[in-house]
Amino acid sequence: MTHPSRTGGQILVDALHIHGVDTAFGVPGESYLDVLDALHDSDIRFVINRQEGGAAFMAEAYGKMTGKPGICFVTRGPGATNASIGVHTAYQDSTPMILFIGQVGSDFIDREAFQEIDYRRMFGQMAKWVTQIDRADRIPEYIARAFQVATSGRPGPVVLALPEDMLITKAEVPDARRYQPVQAAPSQDQIARLRAMLAEAQRPMVLLGGGSWTDEACADLARFAEANRLPVGCTFRFQDLLDNAHPNYVGDVGIGINPKLATRVKEADLVIAIGPRLGEMTTSGYSLLASPVPRQRLVHVHADPEELGSVYQADLMIASGPAQVCAMLAAMAPVDAAAWAGTVEEAKADLAAWQAQPPIFRDGAAPLDLWQVVQELMKQAPRDTIITNGAGNYATWAHRFYRYGGKRTQLAPTNGAMGYAVPAGVAAKIIDPQRTVVTFAGDGEFMMTGQELATAVQYKAGVIMLVFNNGMFGTIRMHQERDYPGRVSGTNLHNPDFAALARAYGGHGEVVEKTEEFAPALQRALAHANEHKLPAVIELRYDGNLITPNATLETIRKTAEAAKAGR
Repeated sequence: MTHPSRTGGQILVDALHIHGVDTAFGVPGESYLDVLDALHDSDIRFVINRQEGGAAFMAEAYGKMTGKPGICFVTRGPGATNASIGVHTAYQDSTPMILFIGQVGSDFIDREAFQEIDYRRMFGQMAKWVTQIDRADRIPEYIARAFQVATSGRPGPVVLALPEDMLITKAEVPDARRYQPVQAAPSQDQIARLRAMLAEAQRPMVLLGGGSWTDEACADLARFAEANRLPVGCTFRFQDLLDNAHPNYVGDVGIGINPKLATRVKEADLVIAIGPRLGEMTTSGYSLLASPVPRQRLVHVHADPEELGSVYQADLMIASGPAQVCAMLAAMAPVDAAAWAGTVEEAKADLAAWQAQPPIFRDGAAPLDLWQVVQELMKQAPRDTIITNGAGNYATWAHRFYRYGGKRTQLAPTNGAMGYAVPAGVAAKIIDPQRTVVTFAGDGEFMMTGQELATAVQYKAGVIMLVFNNGMFGTIRMHQERDYPGRVSGTNLHNPDFAALARAYGGHGEVVEKTEEFAPALQRALAHANEHKLPAVIELRYDGNLITPNATLETIRKTAEAAKAGR
């Protein structure tokens, strides 16, 4: 059925409604005013951000949480370049997302008009599909394709440019149907071969990661692991794919891995990797698996056929979405697991030892014990609490010591994007206001997108933010002391009073400098967030020398100096 004449902006918003969009994030711009006008009469919630990077991060977090494309609107030029960080995150994290960019009018195109950029060139290697909609009567076609591309196979971002004159052009055009994500599935022969390889194994290991996971897929995977008594590791920043309290969960696999778990992966004779790309961070710098031919027999399951064999020549490569393969694995007849009967219990013991209080805090010399901070958080927060973090050494406290409660309890960027933590936390609370959301952010991390506290206040998003303030870009300082000991350059930070800043935005703020101060501060923050629906910041001020759970900057520096002196 052809609709009466509508503007391009109205056609676009109607299409978003058909495809199930309930929330969009963005910063307004004059280049897409007709879309903003159409949103005025729509039931789609438009969340106004303070900077396009924050908007794109929020859209990416929405995609992670819901499995549906996160929608982001930005203006041309500077707006698009600011938003590019979210597109890069969505691409490397395999997150469905659609970025709409207002574009100069077609009458000015290719003149380097005000804020004009060729987005096909700009985003070409950063998105699954980049294009420009030049005709209003083709908007339904383009939007339907954008949703299809963003969600099918390996999920990822799509970028659509919207010329300003196209959006105000009227057209009589029928709407498209709602999109239907498409995923490949294993053949029965592939499942039979996987089962035969598992039956022949002596030291098997399962690794989980990647996008497109559903609650059902996670439950099916757990049944498969239980039936075959398999140890399961979750890859870098996908720790919530299996409840960390599950008997078969043995830890996270990637950068900063438990050395005993790393040895277990290296010494496995069969690795079944379901979903992850097996990139640099997941494989600890390609050290857990040799490239191109691993020492272990490898079954690699991934939604994108082009990913299979691109780095590792697996013994069995299966193009499949997680839901499709896990349903078949759960239905598969179990094998005899006698050969590795005690493996899970041994790995669990290793994990417990790895998550115990680090020696650096055991003598009580440090006024603020960050390990105790995490323990107290797990004590007070519900099991389904969503934890968000960005990039930095502070994230170790969340990755190593926090025990995630299962699917959609972790939002973190695998591409290592600083600035992700705050927008992701705010988005999570807006999307699911009944759940507790806690953000881990370093001082440098927070200062990149902390202005989204204003968004949290505006939309009554009572997220709890823990700001780890050690007065430096800690990760870079650690590498600096290792490679250039004693030559500090470019890594010291002068910070504001983060608690006072939170109060200035209209939220709750406290400073914690001693271990015993944290529990009551967290209790007050949780109560404030729940009662007033406003964000709360707890600034954790601690000695920057305590750079990791395993080492201080001083020991790193002395080790490096000794190594240089011995040359």
